[in-house]
Amino acid sequence: MEPVSLQDFVCALDPASLPRVLRVCSGVYFQGSIYEISGNECCLSTGDLIKVTHVRLQKVVCENPGTGQTTELTPNFQGHFSSLTGPQSYGTLEELVYAATQSSKLLPIRFMSTHRITTKARVVPEEQPLKLEAVEMHDGTCCARCVLDSGAQQVLLHLPLSQQGPFWKLEPGPPRTLLQVLQDPALRAALLTCSAFPWRSLTLMPQYEVEAIMHLRRTVVKIPSTLEVDVEDVTASSQHIHFIQPLLLSEALARGGPFPLATEILEVPEGSPSFLSPWLSSLQKGQRLCLHGVASPPWRFLASTRGRKVPRHFMISSAYRGKLRRRPREFPTAYDLLGAFHPGQPLRVVTTKDCEGDELENLGFASLAVGDRLEVLGSGQALGQHEKDTDVLVCQRLGEQTGEEEAGEDEEVEDQEQILLPLYFSGGFVEELSDARRYSLQDLTAQFSLPCEVKVVAKDPRHPADPLPSFPGLQLEEKILEPFLVVSLDSDPEMCFEIPPRWLDLTVAEVEELPGQPSGPLPTATVEELTEAFYYRLRKLPAFESQAPPPRPPKSKGLSEQKKQMSKEKGVKPTLQLLTRPQYAKIPASALHASQSFCQERSSSFQTPGQGSTPVQFLDREDLLEKE
Repeated sequence: MEPVSLQDFVCALDPASLPRVLRVCSGVYFQGSIYEISGNECCLSTGDLIKVTHVRLQKVVCENPGTGQTTELTPNFQGHFSSLTGPQSYGTLEELVYAATQSSKLLPIRFMSTHRITTKARVVPEEQPLKLEAVEMHDGTCCARCVLDSGAQQVLLHLPLSQQGPFWKLEPGPPRTLLQVLQDPALRAALLTCSAFPWRSLTLMPQYEVEAIMHLRRTVVKIPSTLEVDVEDVTASSQHIHFIQPLLLSEALARGGPFPLATEILEVPEGSPSFLSPWLSSLQKGQRLCLHGVASPPWRFLASTRGRKVPRHFMISSAYRGKLRRRPREFPTAYDLLGAFHPGQPLRVVTTKDCEGDELENLGFASLAVGDRLEVLGSGQALGQHEKDTDVLVCQRLGEQTGEEEAGEDEEVEDQEQILLPLYFSGGFVEELSDARRYSLQDLTAQFSLPCEVKVVAKDPRHPADPLPSFPGLQLEEKILEPFLVVSLDSDPEMCFEIPPRWLDLTVAEVEELPGQPSGPLPTATVEELTEAFYYRLRKLPAFESQAPPPRPPKSKGLSEQKKQMSKEKGVKPTLQLLTRPQYAKIPASALHASQSFCQERSSSFQTPGQGSTPVQFLDREDLLEKE
């Protein structure tokens, strides 16, 4: 076909013939925006191919041809239109008379002109209907005898056949809706009338939005039909052309299929890698993939190795079938102990560091020695020597464990005492644990809260290369809900893995179905090692950001200032009063004097050689000046 304007092509287009492939014959460029204006494409280059898939009516411009006044109609306009004229206009009265005599319809006929006609008798306004009764000689000139009906009277006019138009033959038709008028090719350029407007006649100019596919455009292109571009229909010669439409993995996940979906990688996102997996190097441009669907279940667990100077980080699927055994948890501070405590679940620990309660930063708190056994009871507040409330952890000191259970229980009850530890207390604690059961990952996380220390004692039987059993310990840190896509390689269909589109959003294109894809359950890897950068990126997720930081310990005073403060108090033993919990309102005397007796025992062990029980004295600079 010959090139036509896009507007003419769309107006004459039969929607049933879509899709159509068009070639741009003359491009267009708008300086205001390189890509689009108001969401519509405004730049097409000569030679571009576009595949029109849908045409949508946006609005209809209604114009008065006499005054040029316009108004816009919506596609759901409810008014009705009637045609005033035939589909053709005539340049002179002679052409109109010749067409009338050649047709089966005889005179008289009704017609009108879109321009004003001036005669000796009077002036005929534009669009004024006239009735042509006959052709006769008048004053030696061949004229058309016409009658002007002005309402009150009829005026006879003789118009020469050479009278210039344009003239339109009036052929009133039945009322039609707006969409019926636009779908009738004979009425596209006809003059119409509508009772909703005060105009004698009007014309309609529809404006469409063309939805099309273009090469390497990820979304459907929207083009206004009024764009000043010429196109040519090349559908017949373009059957072999395949329009490549990019697709993000996140979009494939959002639309939910259909799966399996054969694709080819067009682009790999830039940036540091997220996984330390062998399949990651295969994700290159041109590699063909098969998307099998959404992985189930969607839960993943973050885990880090223990007992290594440089920890390694893993993401473990909920489908992991290895066996795990609980390991004693380690708690560096009392705040960590409080975070792991849950009412109704006993938490017993053993201290791994000596701590003197009369140290200058912990005045009034209990002392701990290596091997002390504690049971966490809860949290509270204590009133210290400076009349300030301090958040504390309430524990119960337990007696030594013995082989005789009954006698041990009686002795333990007698030796129990309640002690208070500030939450900023940085000691060392290890959980007392006697659980030797082997758990599945789902059972373990259902019964115990995270974080949880475990040892993988049996690898996943479906994956011989499971790396987790080789580590002495593993900490399950957090549970993450994130959808993954199950993917396999065209070059190696047996290599199946799971990709999170949120963090590895490949750009792919749909291709023909890949042969040789496995059927049945897919053996996907359930353990993926993470890079350190990606691991800490995950730790910045909102679920982690909501965790409150541990309390900051109080600032330490200078040694001389603290000694002056102690000299003022002159042996007054600081005491603590537990607040907000009535059952701990009164601290036992053994807890109040524990730090004093412990310090006396410790100081007696430091003796100067050869001098018996003379204790070592530590002098600061001010003491030396006083002695001098």
